[in-house]
Amino acid sequence: MTINIKGELIDLSKPKIMGILNLTPDSFYDGGKYNKVESALKQTECMIEAGANFIDLGAYSTKPGAKPVSVEAEKKRLLPVLEKLIKKYPKTHFSIDTFRSTVAAEALDRGAAMINDISGGQFDNKMMNTVGYYNVPYVLMHTSGKPEIMQKNPKYKNVVKQVIYYFSNKIQSAYKAGINDVIIDPGFGFGKTISHNYEILKNLKFFRNFDLPIMIGLSRKSMIYNKLGISPDKALNGSTILNTVALIKGANILRVHDVKEAKECIDLLRALR
Repeated sequence: MTINIKGELIDLSKPKIMGILNLTPDSFYDGGKYNKVESALKQTECMIEAGANFIDLGAYSTKPGAKPVSVEAEKKRLLPVLEKLIKKYPKTHFSIDTFRSTVAAEALDRGAAMINDISGGQFDNKMMNTVGYYNVPYVLMHTSGKPEIMQKNPKYKNVVKQVIYYFSNKIQSAYKAGINDVIIDPGFGFGKTISHNYEILKNLKFFRNFDLPIMIGLSRKSMIYNKLGISPDKALNGSTILNTVALIKGANILRVHDVKEAKECIDLLRALR
């Protein structure tokens, strides 16, 4: 299983790591730590040295209840840092965590390599066509609503079946828009209760039927720290455990805050196999 990034075929038969670089002041775990150019550059260097294959830049917090941010504010946070990163690390593949097509286009013009859209095109009907035009990989995530309302009593008759049905429709839309490399992400914590999240993780093998790469974002999320009665800064061990489960069940990309520990999961599981 491969994805094409700027003419380079990335083999996902060995799972890869996407390091999270939050450029926001209010992300749920590390908000404000890396929203300056100098700190963002240093954190990126640390993640690359620890084994990150991709770096995912986000300039709009999508934690539950997050307040909306204007397009201009998102660009102002994102683009100057992206330009510096691409100049300093030209061989690194940078992903952009945005659901806005104009933000995506300007980032891709500057050399970004991938778009990670939490909305799967729901929030901006031009997003898929934009990604298809630039011919870059597209992370298609599931969410049931915008961040400010998505955790207000989410309900499903069968969460696994409904998320799979969502992907079956959205994947076809992506192909029609000219997107060749689709990566699916079940969207842990996005419009789902803790029990919904664990039900999806337990049944992750069914998502492999799409024969597409699966990206998993479990890192330090509420399904870990609320379940254990701890805070996000104490949730590394829980993240490692669930990342291991996800890898066993077929995850191809781990999106994480803690790259070193994620790489250890991958390396030890490969040793077992």
